[in-house]
Amino acid sequence: MSGVWGDAGPRCQAALAVLASLCRGRPPPLGLDVETCRSFELQPPERSPSAANSGSSVSLLAVVVIVCGVALVAVFLFLFWKLCWMPWRNKETSSPSSANPTLEALQSPSSRGTMADKLKDPSALGFLEAAVKISHTSPDIPAEVQMSVKEHIMRHTRLQRQTTEPASSTRHTSFKRHLPRQMHVSSVDYGNELPPAAEQPTSIGRIKPELYKQKSVDGDDAKSEATKSCGKINFSLRYDYETETLIVRILKAFDLPAKDFCGSSDPYVKIYLLPDRKCKLQTRVHRKTLNPTFDENFHFPVPYEELADRKLHLSVFDFDRFSRHDMIGEVILDNLFEASDLSRETSIWKDIQYATTESVDLGEIMFSLCYLPTAGRLTLTVIKCRNLKAMDITGYSDPYVKVSLLCDGRRLKKKKTTIKKNTLNPVYNEAVIFDIPPENMDQVSLLISVMDYDRVGHNEIIGVCRVGINAEGLGRDHWNEMLAYPRKPIAHWHSLVEVKKSFKEEKAPRV
Repeated sequence: MSGVWGDAGPRCQAALAVLASLCRGRPPPLGLDVETCRSFELQPPERSPSAANSGSSVSLLAVVVIVCGVALVAVFLFLFWKLCWMPWRNKETSSPSSANPTLEALQSPSSRGTMADKLKDPSALGFLEAAVKISHTSPDIPAEVQMSVKEHIMRHTRLQRQTTEPASSTRHTSFKRHLPRQMHVSSVDYGNELPPAAEQPTSIGRIKPELYKQKSVDGDDAKSEATKSCGKINFSLRYDYETETLIVRILKAFDLPAKDFCGSSDPYVKIYLLPDRKCKLQTRVHRKTLNPTFDENFHFPVPYEELADRKLHLSVFDFDRFSRHDMIGEVILDNLFEASDLSRETSIWKDIQYATTESVDLGEIMFSLCYLPTAGRLTLTVIKCRNLKAMDITGYSDPYVKVSLLCDGRRLKKKKTTIKKNTLNPVYNEAVIFDIPPENMDQVSLLISVMDYDRVGHNEIIGVCRVGINAEGLGRDHWNEMLAYPRKPIAHWHSLVEVKKSFKEEKAPRV
């Protein structure tokens, strides 16, 4: 019908709508009969183009929503398969029976017979030694296997051990008399076929206390504290040749520990040019910061020739208005020429080492060590000391050196040098000799103490150092170098440290 009406279609539709509404009235108006109104009511109304367009858009939107929902369900299923299904499947496939086949093999009776057969094979010695090591920690290895392994190893080592020992010199009898009984080499019995009854395993997985014995707990704690870092500090060095002045520039610090309850610190830095502690300089205090920027210059007048013997000491403190200032840490630069020749400004970063009190420079001692294995003679030559700490009110000391021979924490012998009056840089060139057998060199150590002689009262200890196989740092290295090069004097400078509890000895009598 719309094609017949043409452009007058909308008007005709409006007229038909009016007629249809009039026909619905009961009774129909005049001029309209009942059959004409019925034909208008039975004729279906035509849909407008806007209604058709809205219906198609709703259908398209429904299709898009359905497609997106299907895509989301697919993504969810994929993630569930990756995250949950695969790990669960892998866990199901791994069986506990295959986790430790070696342990089941050791526990089976057939493997015990195989192990006993392998004991006869000398090529399996490495395997047997490993089994002995495992037996200390694993209680699952049978006791008969452990016994067979120990018997075989002892029999193998007894064939390789020398049955004769060199006769010791008569000069060493006095030294051996002071040694503990367990340290005598001749007291060990190698003739037994089986281990002693006390060492036979009576139960599986027996704990042996000697395996867990700690040598020095205090030493380990002190060593861990000494290596503890408390941030970093950045400074620069430059030497002014015209004024003969060392210029130290404190730039900044980084990552300092918090000393206050508020989680911050008030840091400042003290600067020393050792060994002179009278000239002390310090930076300004920076409030409530753990990363202060100082950027301050400090001048130390010192000849260029003396720079090789000087040390730069930086102490970092936390300022406290109402109590003692807390020390954060320190930095000691032993070699001023470490970075450059100081002709131009060189920036240096250093770790701040943990310290509770400001360390005091006690001085250094130079001595040489020489050992003659054939004669069993250890010679320590005290050469000289330098920059010792002043112990008298005159600003000087009366130093002498005492050398103690220690074994298992006990002092066996001691010897002393002469006394040098009123000096902080004494020169001795005196030799101290100890007779020590070669087989006991790993059991002894030397404690070198620099003492200040006092005519009235007790002699005071200026500082000590220790050399030996159980010493730390340079003391151990010096001892090992002496053993590596016998019959050759090995000389080194050693820094003096404060007396520790393990080094404390009775005060020496007045000379």
